[in-house]
Amino acid sequence: MHQKQDRREARDRRHRRVRKRISGTAARPRMTVFRSLRHIQVQLVDDASGRTLAAASSTELELRKSIPGSGPTVAVAAAVGKAIAERARSSGVESIVFDRGGYLYHGRVRALADAARESGLRF
Repeated sequence: MHQKQDRREARDRRHRRVRKRISGTAARPRMTVFRSLRHIQVQLVDDASGRTLAAASSTELELRKSIPGSGPTVAVAAAVGKAIAERARSSGVESIVFDRGGYLYHGRVRALADAARESGLRF
Protein backbone atom coordinates (compact mmCIF):
# COMPACT_ATOMS: atom_id res chain seq x y z
CA MET A 1 0.00 0.00 0.00
CA HIS A 2 2.85 2.40 0.74
CA GLN A 3 4.32 2.03 -2.74
CA LYS A 4 1.06 3.16 -4.35
CA GLN A 5 0.84 6.15 -2.04
CA ASP A 6 4.50 7.06 -2.64
CA ARG A 7 4.03 6.96 -6.42
CA ARG A 8 1.00 9.24 -6.15
CA GLU A 9 2.87 11.68 -3.91
CA ALA A 10 5.82 11.70 -6.31
CA ARG A 11 3.50 12.51 -9.23
CA ASP A 12 1.88 15.29 -7.20
CA ARG A 13 5.31 16.74 -6.38
CA ARG A 14 6.31 16.68 -10.05
CA HIS A 15 3.02 18.33 -11.03
CA ARG A 16 3.40 21.10 -8.43
CA ARG A 17 6.97 21.75 -9.58
CA VAL A 18 5.85 22.13 -13.20
CA ARG A 19 2.81 24.24 -12.30
CA LYS A 20 5.07 26.81 -10.62
CA ARG A 21 6.51 27.59 -14.04
CA ILE A 22 3.62 27.27 -16.49
CA SER A 23 0.18 28.84 -16.63
CA GLY A 24 -2.40 29.32 -19.33
CA THR A 25 -3.94 32.47 -20.72
CA ALA A 26 -7.00 33.04 -22.88
CA ALA A 27 -4.82 33.27 -25.99
CA ARG A 28 -2.66 30.28 -25.05
CA PRO A 29 -4.45 28.05 -22.52
CA ARG A 30 -2.90 25.21 -20.54
CA MET A 31 -3.82 21.72 -21.75
CA THR A 32 -3.83 19.58 -18.62
CA VAL A 33 -3.96 15.78 -18.67
CA PHE A 34 -5.36 13.41 -16.06
CA ARG A 35 -4.77 9.71 -16.53
CA SER A 36 -6.42 7.01 -14.46
CA LEU A 37 -6.06 3.27 -14.81
CA ARG A 38 -9.12 3.13 -17.10
CA HIS A 39 -9.60 6.58 -18.62
CA ILE A 40 -7.81 9.69 -19.79
CA GLN A 41 -9.15 13.24 -19.52
CA VAL A 42 -7.88 16.53 -20.89
CA GLN A 43 -8.93 20.15 -20.34
CA LEU A 44 -7.96 23.51 -21.80
CA VAL A 45 -7.70 25.90 -18.85
CA ASP A 46 -7.36 29.68 -18.80
CA ASP A 47 -5.56 30.15 -15.47
CA ALA A 48 -5.92 33.94 -15.56
CA SER A 49 -9.71 33.74 -15.26
CA GLY A 50 -9.96 30.22 -13.81
CA ARG A 51 -12.17 28.94 -16.64
CA THR A 52 -12.17 25.69 -18.57
CA LEU A 53 -12.40 26.50 -22.27
CA ALA A 54 -12.80 22.95 -23.60
CA ALA A 55 -12.61 19.38 -22.35
CA ALA A 56 -12.54 15.83 -23.68
CA SER A 57 -12.57 12.48 -21.93
CA SER A 58 -12.53 8.80 -22.76
CA THR A 59 -15.72 8.46 -20.69
CA GLU A 60 -17.78 10.31 -23.32
CA LEU A 61 -20.20 8.10 -25.21
CA GLU A 62 -19.47 9.61 -28.64
CA LEU A 63 -15.76 8.91 -28.31
CA ARG A 64 -16.31 5.41 -26.95
CA LYS A 65 -18.58 4.51 -29.86
CA SER A 66 -16.07 5.72 -32.45
CA ILE A 67 -13.19 3.60 -31.09
CA PRO A 68 -13.11 -0.14 -31.64
CA GLY A 69 -12.45 -2.15 -28.50
CA SER A 70 -12.34 -0.81 -25.00
CA GLY A 71 -9.91 -0.29 -22.18
CA PRO A 72 -7.07 2.11 -21.57
CA THR A 73 -5.23 1.99 -24.89
CA VAL A 74 -3.10 4.34 -26.92
CA ALA A 75 -5.84 4.43 -29.58
CA VAL A 76 -8.33 5.76 -27.04
CA ALA A 77 -5.86 8.45 -25.94
CA ALA A 78 -5.26 9.44 -29.57
CA ALA A 79 -9.01 9.80 -30.14
CA VAL A 80 -9.27 12.04 -27.06
CA GLY A 81 -6.36 14.14 -28.38
CA LYS A 82 -8.06 14.53 -31.73
CA ALA A 83 -11.34 15.51 -30.03
CA ILE A 84 -9.72 18.17 -27.84
CA ALA A 85 -7.96 19.67 -30.87
CA GLU A 86 -11.27 19.96 -32.74
CA ARG A 87 -12.97 21.54 -29.72
CA ALA A 88 -10.06 23.94 -29.24
CA ARG A 89 -10.23 25.08 -32.85
CA SER A 90 -13.99 25.60 -32.59
CA SER A 91 -13.45 27.86 -29.57
CA GLY A 92 -10.73 29.83 -31.38
CA VAL A 93 -7.61 28.34 -29.76
CA GLU A 94 -4.65 27.56 -32.03
CA SER A 95 -1.72 27.40 -29.58
CA ILE A 96 -1.51 25.83 -26.10
CA VAL A 97 0.86 25.09 -23.22
CA PHE A 98 1.08 21.35 -22.53
CA ASP A 99 0.83 20.25 -18.88
CA ARG A 100 1.46 16.52 -18.65
CA GLY A 101 0.22 16.45 -15.05
CA GLY A 102 3.35 14.90 -13.56
CA TYR A 103 3.06 11.82 -15.77
CA LEU A 104 5.90 10.59 -17.97
CA TYR A 105 5.70 11.76 -21.57
CA HIS A 106 5.22 8.20 -22.77
CA GLY A 107 2.44 5.87 -23.86
CA ARG A 108 -1.05 7.31 -23.55
CA VAL A 109 0.10 10.83 -22.64
CA ARG A 110 2.38 10.96 -25.68
CA ALA A 111 -0.31 9.52 -27.98
CA LEU A 112 -2.77 12.19 -26.81
CA ALA A 113 -0.23 14.98 -27.42
CA ASP A 114 0.80 13.64 -30.84
CA ALA A 115 -2.82 13.33 -31.99
CA ALA A 116 -3.56 16.89 -30.84
CA ARG A 117 -0.51 18.15 -32.76
CA GLU A 118 -1.51 16.25 -35.90
CA SER A 119 -5.00 17.74 -35.67
CA GLY A 120 -3.63 21.28 -35.74
CA LEU A 121 -2.81 22.41 -32.18
CA ARG A 122 0.58 24.05 -31.75
CA PHE A 123 2.72 23.46 -28.66
